[in-house]
Amino acid sequence: MYPDVLLHIDGTWRAAASGRTMPVINPSTETVIGSFAHCGREDLDEALAAARKGFELWRRVSAFERSKLMRRAANLVRERADDIAGLMTLEQGKPLNQARQEVIHLPDMLIWHAEEGRRVYGRTIPARDLGHRQVSAREPMGPIAAFTTWNYPAVIPMKKVCAILAAGCTCVLKGAEETPASTMELVRAFAEAGLPDGVLNLVYGAPDRISSQLIASPAIRGISFTGSTAVGRRLAEMSGRHL
Repeated sequence: MYPDVLLHIDGTWRAAASGRTMPVINPSTETVIGSFAHCGREDLDEALAAARKGFELWRRVSAFERSKLMRRAANLVRERADDIAGLMTLEQGKPLNQARQEVIHLPDMLIWHAEEGRRVYGRTIPARDLGHRQVSAREPMGPIAAFTTWNYPAVIPMKKVCAILAAGCTCVLKGAEETPASTMELVRAFAEAGLPDGVLNLVYGAPDRISSQLIASPAIRGISFTGSTAVGRRLAEMSGRHL
């Protein structure tokens, strides 16, 4: 059965503060199969605060411990691959075999990023004299806003989230409103693997309003976007105003 899709903010699955929902349509039959929580400004403010708070914790978790947690999430996704693929077919229309092919690659993607996160090396730079030592080190940059699309509702958000988390950053993920359950199940796997509250937050709603509020927030330190060139240009312009 198709679930009612909720927001995930600060470790809690919940409805929108306004109670607003929107329908999810099966593109094959054009029937309503469920609903998703439609977030408002208050929900986004809470997600931003949660991502900022979660960053202060997550950045101090060692890369080795982050890797272990991501491996646990990979195992959960592997166990639930058939269920996630079934939801994807219902809400997106992709043939079940293609949906399953998309989902079964996700655990390997997670494990790859989990291992790469353990090897985020710095550099030692030759100094002009022996009395100095020059070293560069990579540090997590902060909360990231990630925007994903409907056509690959599992693999695209997973690519974003696992890279963000492996680097020690936190995330506010805006899932695609056409395919909300597929993305919700990925976030659920991270939550049940033990991801600390606030590290990964999931929202749905009006794309223009969400992107405007997230990008303008001083809490957000980077953007990951997949979508049309026209929207990408607009988001880049908005980001430039808030460097």
